[in-house]
Amino acid sequence: MSLRLEPLHPNNGDAPDNDAANQKLKMLAASNRCCKCCGLTAKLGVQDEWFVRDPCGIVCAVFTYLLIAYGTFAVMTCLLLPRGLDLYTIFHGILFCILSGNSVVSHVRAMMTDPGAIPLGNATREHINNMGLSVGQVVYRCPKCISIKPERAHHCSICRRCIKKMDHHCPWVNNCVGESNQKFFVLFTMYIMLMSLHAIMLILFHCLLCVRSQWGPECLYFSSPATIILIMILTFEALLFSLFTAIMFGTQVYSICTDETGIEQLKQEKPTWVKKTRCMSMKSVFGQKMSLAWLNPFVSPDTKWGKEEVYMYSV
Repeated sequence: MSLRLEPLHPNNGDAPDNDAANQKLKMLAASNRCCKCCGLTAKLGVQDEWFVRDPCGIVCAVFTYLLIAYGTFAVMTCLLLPRGLDLYTIFHGILFCILSGNSVVSHVRAMMTDPGAIPLGNATREHINNMGLSVGQVVYRCPKCISIKPERAHHCSICRRCIKKMDHHCPWVNNCVGESNQKFFVLFTMYIMLMSLHAIMLILFHCLLCVRSQWGPECLYFSSPATIILIMILTFEALLFSLFTAIMFGTQVYSICTDETGIEQLKQEKPTWVKKTRCMSMKSVFGQKMSLAWLNPFVSPDTKWGKEEVYMYSV
């Protein structure tokens, strides 16, 4: 369903300034606010008070953590520990834990970071007058969140906010993927993809070892039927999510390089903005300077560098 945007002229005096609108704004602001009662978000570097209270998204997020936990458990108990604490086990165990840890941190930051929500209720007479609009210029107000809607922003019916450079709403991270959290979503898909590929490699090596040893003690940590079932589930999970996240990772990188969001690609509209180069687009998402910080989910990119501040356009 399309959303009708309301044009606001600087001298028409139709911006909402009433108690009903203010009450609506308070409800919208509270609906996506994190209480930070556990203190976990602060330890992970999340500064925003953002959490989408969508039951479906919360279930998907919890299921994601359970899948990561199962993958880590199955790899350790079925593929590594039966070999004993040799160099192979220690190296691959540490590597897999690093990948799983980074995937969890990336997921939390993608979920708990404000994706680029437009300030609520900024479509006021005072704000519009202070923008210094000239004759022929118009700003558009989103009637859902009573905000001035900039170019390339879209309203999300689940987050109930207009999001700058919204790519899509992902239930797996219970959040929109937008201008401010795209880095963490890309890292999440990348680390899940690497985890899955690593698990597939370990499964193949384990099967070769077991065939050569004729399923000796070094192949089993649990009973033989339980081990086979656990490895079969792990194989299915690794194959499924390696393919899924590889597609998502490639799609996101392509969108960044072309400076065109998923919604803009679906609409196939002619761009009305000046596109950035590939290098500039990557830096605007991951950080101004190319470094290992691009791969670090604990490091937040510059929230202003390379970002568009256009909140109006001419018609």
